[in-house]
Amino acid sequence: LSGLIDQLPFKVEWANISGGPQTIEAFRANALDVGSVADIPPIHATWTGLKVKIIAAKFRKDPIAHPIYQLGIAPGVEVKPLADLRGKRIAFSPGQAQGALVLRILQAASLEKEDVDLIELPSKGDAYPVALAGKQVDVAPISGVLIKRYLRQYGADGAATIPHGLRDDPAHLYAPQAVLDDPAKAAALGEYVRYWALAARWVEEHPKEWIEGYYVAAQGLNTEDGQYLVDADGQFDIPADWNDVIVRQQATIDLLAKELNKPAIKAEDLF
Repeated sequence: LSGLIDQLPFKVEWANISGGPQTIEAFRANALDVGSVADIPPIHATWTGLKVKIIAAKFRKDPIAHPIYQLGIAPGVEVKPLADLRGKRIAFSPGQAQGALVLRILQAASLEKEDVDLIELPSKGDAYPVALAGKQVDVAPISGVLIKRYLRQYGADGAATIPHGLRDDPAHLYAPQAVLDDPAKAAALGEYVRYWALAARWVEEHPKEWIEGYYVAAQGLNTEDGQYLVDADGQFDIPADWNDVIVRQQATIDLLAKELNKPAIKAEDLF
């Protein structure tokens, strides 16, 4: 839509791979050179012995007002303050951003894993809204247009969503160390990151074109849902250095290592 793809000084082969576990599998199969994920997959990749590096990061300027996720509440379940999560069945995917968010929420509510029932369930497509509607779980983090659709479809039955009040906005590009050790590919990824940032700026500056050209024409959403997603995104923030990013990543690593019984990692080694 922006025309930036045509300006890339190399040809890109795109792969529609969704989710951290899938990108890690593709890295191991040498089928992917770079992936777009949240903050958790690079950590889990490292724990599985795959050496990766985060090469770019993007956030939201007002992450509390523009969260990626809300907590979906199943019909007939009452959760208002986060303390009400005690005793609830919560969808949990340890290798994905949603799983880390659940652990952060429990920490914020002064709850331990043992105070709730974590139901291990990968977050793929509409798996979490379906699990909520079917009362397989009481609570699950849901994002994007799924929030609106969940309330539209099941609100009359008592379905609800509540904000969690935490920062959940990391968006990273990461690549295997083996790819970065190839000088030609490393140089190409450096250029790719530059165009990736330019594309983010273009999206922010051309919301109507983005809604109609991507959300409506490519994703099959209606204009109203596209506008909802643009409004939910807010404005992007691409940091000038890694300092604050490393601090936040280390806090996430420390929490996951403690709760999932994993070894400590130095966040700076991931960048």
